[in-house]
Amino acid sequence: MSEAVSAASEVPAGSVERSRTLVLWCPDWPAVAALQQEGRPGSAPAVVLSAGRVQVATAVARAGGIRVGMRRRDAQSRCPGVVVLRADADRDARMFEPVAAAVEALIPGTEVLRPGLLARRGRGPARYFGSEIAAAERFVDAVEALDVECRIGIAGGVSVAVLAAHRSVIVPPGGDAAFCAGLPVAELARDPAIAPPAWGDLASLLQRLGITTAGALAALPLDKVATRFGGDGVAMHRLASGLAERGLSRRRIDTEVAVVETCDPPLVRVDTAAFIARALAERFHTRLAAAGLACIRLAISATTEHGAMVSRIWRCTRPLTAAATADRLRWQLDGWLTGLARRTDGTGQGVGGIGRAGPRSASRSGPRAGPRAGAITALRLEAIEAVDAGRIQYGLWGSDGVSEHRARSAFARVQGLLGPDAVLGVALAGGRGAADRIAVAAWGEENAAKRDPAAPWPGALPSPSPARVAGAARANAVPARRGMPRGVPVYGKGGCRVAVTERGMLTEPPAVVEGRRVMSWAGPWLLDERWWTGTDPAAPRRTARMQVILESGPPVLLEFGDHGWLLEAVYD
Repeated sequence: MSEAVSAASEVPAGSVERSRTLVLWCPDWPAVAALQQEGRPGSAPAVVLSAGRVQVATAVARAGGIRVGMRRRDAQSRCPGVVVLRADADRDARMFEPVAAAVEALIPGTEVLRPGLLARRGRGPARYFGSEIAAAERFVDAVEALDVECRIGIAGGVSVAVLAAHRSVIVPPGGDAAFCAGLPVAELARDPAIAPPAWGDLASLLQRLGITTAGALAALPLDKVATRFGGDGVAMHRLASGLAERGLSRRRIDTEVAVVETCDPPLVRVDTAAFIARALAERFHTRLAAAGLACIRLAISATTEHGAMVSRIWRCTRPLTAAATADRLRWQLDGWLTGLARRTDGTGQGVGGIGRAGPRSASRSGPRAGPRAGAITALRLEAIEAVDAGRIQYGLWGSDGVSEHRARSAFARVQGLLGPDAVLGVALAGGRGAADRIAVAAWGEENAAKRDPAAPWPGALPSPSPARVAGAARANAVPARRGMPRGVPVYGKGGCRVAVTERGMLTEPPAVVEGRRVMSWAGPWLLDERWWTGTDPAAPRRTARMQVILESGPPVLLEFGDHGWLLEAVYD
């Protein structure tokens, strides 16, 4: 019997509660998806890094001594043969679509909690296959046929079922509280699909207070927990007590909230789908706001050029924002369109998504995606379950979020007309100079800095940071849209040009900059970067920086290099 259900006990179909929930969990999914995309074997030790630290490690990597949160250098020293992979939420969702389609092909009604985690009501599969353990085995067989390891957990509530899936347990009916009682309190905050980020700090605080198990937390009076730990404490207390916040209800909301987008020409490219996803999500949330609702279960449907339909339901613990909806729509379209574009070994078989039919197209694409699948011609977003919009706080100081929604809609329209680089976003990056600390990316895309701003940067520019940077184009990928630093003359008292020696000293004190008298100055700070790169003339940079206060105008930051003094930044 598969490990995924080895810890389960037999529960006859007739004794199954109506509220039972089945959860399928693929361990270490970001690492598994990255290995599959690169064509590497799943048995290879691998880690996924985020901000220079291990975010996910496979079982083989953990056996080699690697732990989550470890730095890259420490991880490679523990396991020299480890495969280092980058975090990519789009890739994780795209690669998970064949798994979701395989589960959906057995019995419809699957909901995606996050890439790597599925949920559905357990009563239907248990009655159809004869028992819960028989249903679990069928789901495991379908997923393992895709060369993906998975585990099954069944319990009364969604959150408890997720915890059960982590331990491959089928909890007996009515036994949710007993199952949770023996779990470490840190286990409650382990999975982001059921635990917000703040739960990690709360679990750490509870451990320091001597509350190390979920049973110990559940034994505390609820009013005392609410007074001491607030809303997060109450939610964690309910989970520790085995109480579900809400079930997998199939009831639709009274007010139909749906938007439809006709794609002309049909969608075949992922980058085109990303812009449509952002605009459609904004329209969807505008209609939600008009109805006073916030979506917590979202149905994404697509119609192909041959009339076939595919659909997927995304379930969230928190009400969705417009950006979160756009992300899920983009992930889903990425998975479907990638499956449409990819073809396998020349047999005509599609790989996941909505590819053309082959020997296994029914199990890979869902019951409604068959031989007539093709490019996407229509998209539909529908709120399956919603809550009162008053549960969402859009901003502080009385902001109702209307201006922000209008701005995002305008940005999406501009990008749809002029391309992704028409609207740019800025994020803080690591670096030593003012220009190096700016990372630019298209608005709406993940603006993940390649250089960690929290890492130590010896020789970095001291505080305070300048307000305006003239040399940002040198460190970014869109130089045509950024201003370049301009040269400035710097003279000493005798009228000679001031330079910096190889020892990092000024040839003479600066007296005049661009015709303005120097009142005060600091530096220079010598910086010798990337000298190890060899003879490449574009890579090594030997520079010096100097801060100058002039008799008129704001203070400036000057940089000395091969082209003399440049105005790098201004302290407004």
